[in-house]
Amino acid sequence: MKIRQNVRHWAAKKALTMPVVGEYTNDKLVDIHTGVFLDRAEERRREERRAHLDDFFDATMDTYVAALEAGFPEAEAREITHAQANFDFYNHGWTEMMEFPADEVEAHYDRYEGFFREHGITIDDPLGEFRPAGGIAGAPSTPEKLDDPVHPHAEGGFADDVYVETADGEVVVGGGEEPEEVEVDRAPGVDPEDADGVDEADGAGAD
Repeated sequence: MKIRQNVRHWAAKKALTMPVVGEYTNDKLVDIHTGVFLDRAEERRREERRAHLDDFFDATMDTYVAALEAGFPEAEAREITHAQANFDFYNHGWTEMMEFPADEVEAHYDRYEGFFREHGITIDDPLGEFRPAGGIAGAPSTPEKLDDPVHPHAEGGFADDVYVETADGEVVVGGGEEPEEVEVDRAPGVDPEDADGVDEADGAGAD
């Protein structure tokens, strides 16, 4: 998959693994991701999907931290959560929201199969053990779209590795090196004076 990576992603990584601050960043990233992906849906479908996406992205923040703790680099940990989201979109037939083509779903699962299997994650059950005990909000599916999938926001051909577009616009495999010093107040949600989010859906967590 092709994602972005800049200082805000590194700051978000740091914030999400901290007490108190992590809660603010978690909530802000959920808001950002829900907003980005709802913008890709038909306007008449947006509100019926909002609660589901809020719950889903909130759960993937735990996946992100677990992947970091398992030793995955930041870009791969974030890509894992993007894969989860796209499995969910695929299952619901929300092809217009997908970031990679429907025919690459299995390839993205296979790359992280070890981690996914360890945590009970499958294409059919994208959250696995990260699903909240109380479940998540439901939302209507559009399965008919899977018959002839149209996904204008999907980028194909990046299923073999994580491709990262840096702040300079360079595309590198695997992501960049974490800066030695990262100011946590650059993370979304930490500084109330900073209303900006992260680029597109590429926040840490569910990006």
